Amino acid sequence: MEAFQKNWLKFGTVFFVCLLFRLIPIRPPNIEPLLAAQMPFAKAYGAWPGFIFGFFSIVIYDIVTGTLGVWTLITAGTYGLLGFLAFIYFKNQKATAWSFAGFAILGTLAFDAVTGLSIGPLFFGQSFLGALSGQIPFTLWHLLGNVSFAFVLSPAIYNLALKNEKLENPMTTDLFLEKKISNL
Repeated sequence: MEAFQKNWLKFGTVFFVCLLFRLIPIRPPNIEPLLAAQMPFAKAYGAWPGFIFGFFSIVIYDIVTGTLGVWTLITAGTYGLLGFLAFIYFKNQKATAWSFAGFAILGTLAFDAVTGLSIGPLFFGQSFLGALSGQIPFTLWHLLGNVSFAFVLSPAIYNLALKNEKLENPMTTDLFLEKKISNL
């Protein structure tokens, strides 16, 4: 958690870039870098930062787009849970493109099963069979997007941003504080 406190700027920057990407018009709603960005944060910083990244990515997007509703709690909670699960999964996994892609498959299937098969039937009177038949093409696209992003983007975020000490937030590093104190 200490590393997360030192690197909140990295967290916020990636969070904001993901939000902007999701706001691109005429983009399939299931092609987005959210899970691919969430996994490296869960691996590097822990379960709670992983949860926060996923949960608030959904909540803030729904607020910005004016789509906030009871479904937001289900989708945000499920994405937050993926952050916890990513932390557990990556405890025993190296941060490789293949391990990120593997979790993206499992995470996408779990997310789509929970959200796609519950929200329509529970809140909109959709039949379970209707939800299931509509969910299949959505999940295929979702898998394509998440696995592609996980294979390319997740290792880049983990290795280039999170593990790169040159990109530390200078406002919170001990060296910066020591220089400021010695200049007083």
